[in-house]
Amino acid sequence: MDTIGRKHLPHDGGSLASANPEGEVYFITICCVPRGSNQLANAGIWQAIDEALALKEFSGELTCRLALAMPDHFHALLGFPGVKPMVQVVTAMKSWMASQHGIRWQRDFFDHRVRGWESAREKAEYIRMNPVRAGLVANPKDWPYQR
Repeated sequence: MDTIGRKHLPHDGGSLASANPEGEVYFITICCVPRGSNQLANAGIWQAIDEALALKEFSGELTCRLALAMPDHFHALLGFPGVKPMVQVVTAMKSWMASQHGIRWQRDFFDHRVRGWESAREKAEYIRMNPVRAGLVANPKDWPYQR
């Protein structure tokens, strides 16, 4: 542990990782620094995020079930079919976004393996309602930075 409240955990699934990675879905959160500044919720950056996700899907590195950019963080439900490890795929996306678009990311990212359809629905609802809870839109369907 580096500092109080900051713990490093492996992003490889550990011994609990499924032998069938195609079926695994992860709830991913990636935050920007500083928190509170809008680095992600604009049309140009969202287009770059969307294109990066599409490219990673085309290459077989991930499957995107849901993705949403808030001003200072990004949430997604992603699968990693096993072409490359999750940490390598997410780190490469973060690095590309930082170098090409000036996004300043926090170190690492948060991931949680989704267990079951009910949990997936809860995480999807949480992601979609994020802009509503933040007072950015009244209806989650009105938030333009999601796929």
